[in-house]
Amino acid sequence: MDKTVVYQGVEGAYSHLASSNLFPNSKLVASDSFLESMQMVEQGKADFGVIPIENSSAGRVEEIYRLVPKMQLNIIDEYFHPIRHALLAKKGYKLEDLKTVSSHPQALAQCMNNIKELNLEAISEFDTAGSAMKLEKSDDKTHAVIASTMAAQIYNLEIVKENFSDYLGNVTRFIILSKEEKIPAFQEDKSYITSLIFSVRNIPAALYKALGGFATNGIDLIKIESYSGIGSMYSTQFHVDLYGHTDELRLQLALDELRFFVEELKIIGVYERHEYRDKMCELS
Repeated sequence: MDKTVVYQGVEGAYSHLASSNLFPNSKLVASDSFLESMQMVEQGKADFGVIPIENSSAGRVEEIYRLVPKMQLNIIDEYFHPIRHALLAKKGYKLEDLKTVSSHPQALAQCMNNIKELNLEAISEFDTAGSAMKLEKSDDKTHAVIASTMAAQIYNLEIVKENFSDYLGNVTRFIILSKEEKIPAFQEDKSYITSLIFSVRNIPAALYKALGGFATNGIDLIKIESYSGIGSMYSTQFHVDLYGHTDELRLQLALDELRFFVEELKIIGVYERHEYRDKMCELS
């Protein structure tokens, strides 16, 4: 147990479960927020941070995309964790008496159809497992929470309904953050992802021109996110994930072309593509 890994939430949260799977022999430390998790890694209080960045049902975790440009960290890996929400309540509950349900906003969004079917009022809380911890200390048998089945065991709650997500195959993508840059050596038989952030110059069709180099050099873009730059509503930043390694000539040529049209370019990670992406391609 020579490494320390920080995650947002409390024991039983999905970030805790993902961290346990990724780093089974490491010291796991909970934090109150994503910002605190990142700061702990930046300050050397933790070696790695495990952060959720998007979900297959509810989309991106918007807060992360606002924090990433400000961080002094590197993405060293990605991990896809299956999310199996359960509806939990106090022991001795009666289903017809349940009136409200609380959880993290992402979890509520991922279960909204089932919440409406039970005619429950949704209440946003800071964390899935945190909601379970809070309910354990309450005597309210009209209230339920959405969290993992492990949270039910930890906080002495009863499972009202397993597989409470609206859609099967609910998955969250996590990124692993490190203060140190850890770029794997390029190997022809492996697939890689490069993540970068840039802001375009104030010229006509700047984004179109900036992305043109990827097309001409055969680089596949996985996703592109846009948001206002730090301290300005007029400066737009873009977060791009693409297939490729910075040691590949084709990506080097594409980045050279990109630099001509951007004011700022920051490569925030080069890492191996997770095997789950291959499963997604097989299903599509």
